Amino acid sequence: MSESKAAKLKALIRAPKTLVLPGAPNAYIAAMIEQAGFDAVYVTGAGVANMTFGLPDLGLLSLTEVVASVEAICRKVDIPVLADMDTGFGNALNVYRSVQLFEQAGAAGIQLEDQVTPKRCGHFDDKAVIETGEMLEKIAAVHAARRDPELVLVARTDALAVHGIDAAIERAQAYADAGADMVFIEAPRSRDDLARIARAVGAPVLANMVEGGKTPLCTVDELQEMGFAAVLFANTALRVAGYAMREALRDLRQTGTSDAWLPRMLGWDERQAIAGLQEYLDLSSRFAEAGRTRGER
Repeated sequence: MSESKAAKLKALIRAPKTLVLPGAPNAYIAAMIEQAGFDAVYVTGAGVANMTFGLPDLGLLSLTEVVASVEAICRKVDIPVLADMDTGFGNALNVYRSVQLFEQAGAAGIQLEDQVTPKRCGHFDDKAVIETGEMLEKIAAVHAARRDPELVLVARTDALAVHGIDAAIERAQAYADAGADMVFIEAPRSRDDLARIARAVGAPVLANMVEGGKTPLCTVDELQEMGFAAVLFANTALRVAGYAMREALRDLRQTGTSDAWLPRMLGWDERQAIAGLQEYLDLSSRFAEAGRTRGER
């Protein structure tokens, strides 16, 4: 029996090398992440809200809207997918159902956070968190709901912004003790805080690199030296793509041509290759041949 993608993801976060998780808001970008050689991909809740629906990361999407994006990404790539499940879309019972749907969609792991519902981006101000006990209920719901016992649970706390770093570390440890496979303290303000968090929690720890956010940017090598098991670059691809699209559209509006952008866009064949065109053309030929063969009988 082949190893599940959940088991593969769990092995990656336990490996000595820090796992790099670029974020994808859609299946096309996920395919590019896989083709770039990364071992796993992260479904960014903020990115899905921004790119698919044009909305801010304020917990505005429904469970079914997010699951549809997760499923599209999981169908497109062969590498394990860690999916942002935000607060689980409600209480522990909501978490139970959410886990079932995320796992059915193909997620190898889910990230669950302890903000109140509706949540907001971890690098926004004025966040609020639920009581530790309520988050422990949600973690219990994850364990009860998952069919694959290897399904990875990343437990995130936003308590640092609300109660300070000591309380955040205490929560992260409680979540690890309750069975989280990896913990994630969002938005540390300094390199010293990052290093302290990596040392203090007796479980694999994830860092989040948000360009322009509250946490200083560090290299993967620096984070590995601190002791982080994994690092998110959740919306790097989205933001680079967004910048390029904005500049190209401005130039098109001003000049009436896209000629200047030809060296800076995907080639026609590259675009089709990412979308898997040849695979579908081959399938079409195969089906047509089957039809001809049967028709000759």
